[in-house]
Amino acid sequence: MKNELGQSVDHFKRAASLAAQETSATVGPTLSAAVERVQPAAVKAKDAASSGWGSAVATITPLVAAASENVRQAGETARQQGELSRRKAKKAAKKNKKAAKDLQKRASKAIGREQSSGKGKKLVGFALLGAAIGIAAAYAAKRRQAAQWDEYDPAAPIASSTTAQAGADDAAFEPEVTEKEIPQAYSSQNGTSPNTPR
Repeated sequence: MKNELGQSVDHFKRAASLAAQETSATVGPTLSAAVERVQPAAVKAKDAASSGWGSAVATITPLVAAASENVRQAGETARQQGELSRRKAKKAAKKNKKAAKDLQKRASKAIGREQSSGKGKKLVGFALLGAAIGIAAAYAAKRRQAAQWDEYDPAAPIASSTTAQAGADDAAFEPEVTEKEIPQAYSSQNGTSPNTPR
């Protein structure tokens, strides 16, 4: 395994060196040509910079001053224009608001509707609305409560659900009635009649 790993590393090194040789063979002439073209211009720039630093500064200084003055003037002009346009926009908005208010007044007058005088009418309207909702809620609660207690009303007729059904359970608790006997209504708790002789 160690031998195989060593062989792999050797192959990788050879491939890298071949790639580097091919790249240098391809890129080398192009790089040399670029250096030959750029070198004279670079030498001229270096000579001009080293010999004429003072003259370069003297040439550039008025240009920089003029550029900074132009920028300052442009900024001042833009600020003035912005302020002017802001004032005009504010005036126009105020004028439009007044015109809209006047138009609303005229439209209300044409329809015959009074213009609301303020918060007082709204407050009274909300109070009346709240009172109406409260009364409706109280009425609904009263009806719901009354319906809940209807089953306990003593004046209501007693409706037995077992009257329609005749079952074996009911017959077991009923006394037997023969033709000769007349059924009596029992009035005491133990089932005896108070008029029965002893």
